[in-house]
Amino acid sequence: MNYFQNTRSVLSRLLRHRSTGCPRLPPPPPPPPPPRYFFSSSRRPEVVNYGRGLLRPKAAVCPPPPRPPAQAPPARYFYTSPQRQKVIHFNRRRGSRWYHDQRKLTAVVIISGGAAVAVYFGNLETVPYTNRTHLILLSPPLERQLGESQFAGLKKQLAPKILPPLHPESIRVRLIASEIVRAVHRGLAGRHHDAFAADDASYGDISTDIVIKNHEADAEDVMLSRSRGKNASMAASAQRDEEVLDDRWVTESRNRGKARGAQPQTNHLDGLNWEVIVVRDDLVNAMCLPGGKIIVFTGLLSHFKTDAEIATVLAHEVGHAIARHSAEMITKNMWFWILQIIILQFIYMPDVINAMSTLLLRLPFSRRMEIESDHIGLLLLGAAGYDPRIAPSVYEKLGKIAGDSALSNYLSTHPSSKKRAQLLRQAKVMDEALELYREVTSGQGTEGFL
Repeated sequence: MNYFQNTRSVLSRLLRHRSTGCPRLPPPPPPPPPPRYFFSSSRRPEVVNYGRGLLRPKAAVCPPPPRPPAQAPPARYFYTSPQRQKVIHFNRRRGSRWYHDQRKLTAVVIISGGAAVAVYFGNLETVPYTNRTHLILLSPPLERQLGESQFAGLKKQLAPKILPPLHPESIRVRLIASEIVRAVHRGLAGRHHDAFAADDASYGDISTDIVIKNHEADAEDVMLSRSRGKNASMAASAQRDEEVLDDRWVTESRNRGKARGAQPQTNHLDGLNWEVIVVRDDLVNAMCLPGGKIIVFTGLLSHFKTDAEIATVLAHEVGHAIARHSAEMITKNMWFWILQIIILQFIYMPDVINAMSTLLLRLPFSRRMEIESDHIGLLLLGAAGYDPRIAPSVYEKLGKIAGDSALSNYLSTHPSSKKRAQLLRQAKVMDEALELYREVTSGQGTEGFL
C-alpha cells in the first residue's frame, strides 16, 4: 500500500515539473456558426429567417440583434427646368443671410426708406386747374419721346387713310385744333412768358387764310345762336342726384392747392410741335398723344357736324396731355404690378387678384382722369371761343353712339355719358368756362386761367 502511494506522489511531481517547463497552447477557436438567411417585409416588420436548401434542416439560431434607429437622410434641394427635362440637384449655400444680421437689416431699411421718400416727393407734380398732386416717374422728355414714337408708328400704319393737308375736312379740323392750342397758350401765358409764340407755326399758313377763317366763324355763330337757348334750358332743368357727387374732389383739390400755394406743373408743354392728322375711318374717336400729336377719325366728323362739338372732343383730349395722364397711368400701373407681386407671395390666385386690382384700382383712377380732363377741356372750350354749354349734349350723344349703360360707372375706363353730362352742367367749372367764353366773345383777353 505504501509502495503505491509513494509511486503516485513521485509521478505527480514529475508531471507537475514537466508542465511548468512547456508552454500551454491556447484552446482552438470555436467553429464558426452556420450562415443564417433572413429578410424583412413591409407587411411583416419582424425579421423572417429561412434556409437556402429545401432538404437542409433548419438550425436553431438566435434572432439578430436589434437594428439602430434609422437616421433621416440629409436635406436635398432640387428644381426643374423647362429647357432640361429632368430634376437638377444643388447644394444650398452655407452661412447666414445678410438679413439675419440685425444691423445690416436696419441699415437697408433706413436707406431704402429714405430713397423711396426722396423719389416720391421729388416726383410729385400739380395738375393745372384742379391742383391735384400726382406721382409721375417719367420725365417730360421721355414722355414726349414715347408719344412721338407712337405717333410715327400710327402714321406709318394708317398712311393710306390719312387725308392730305389741303382736304376740306383736314383744314377744318386743323383750324379747330389751332383755336384749342391758342387757348392752351393763353391759359399758361402767366406762367410761361417765352414758352409759346402768339400763333403756333404748324397752323400759320391755314389760320391766316381770311376767307376760310370768316367762313368758319360764320358757321360757328349760326350754330351758337341755335344751340344757346336749348343748352341753357337743359342746364336749368338738370337735377343733381346721388351719383353726381364724384366731382367734389375737384373743388376740394383746388381749395387745398390754393391754400398751400401750389404751382401747376406745365414744363412738359414747353416747345411742343403740335401736329394734327385726319384719318379716313368710321371709328368715332380722337386722341392727343404726349408731345402734342392729335389724331381725328372721320367717323367722329360724320356724327358731329358743328365745330363746337368737334372742339369739345378735341379740348377733352388736349386736357389729357395737359394733365400728363399717360405718364401718370404708366406710373400707377408700375405700382399696381408691384402690389400684385407682393400679394401673390401670400395668395397665389393670379386671375382673381388681377381682376380685383383692375376693378378696385385701375378703373376708378381712369374714370377720375376722365372727369379731370372734362373740366380742363371745358375751360379750353370757353377760352377758344366756343359755347361750353354744348359739352354735356356732346357727351350724351357719344353715349348713345357707343351704347352706354349704367355699368360704365363701375366696369369701364370712362364714366357713363349721362353722369359726365350732369357733372358738367352742375359743376362750378361751367360758370368759369362761361365767363371765359363771354370775355373772348366780347374781345377781352383771357390769360392764366389754367
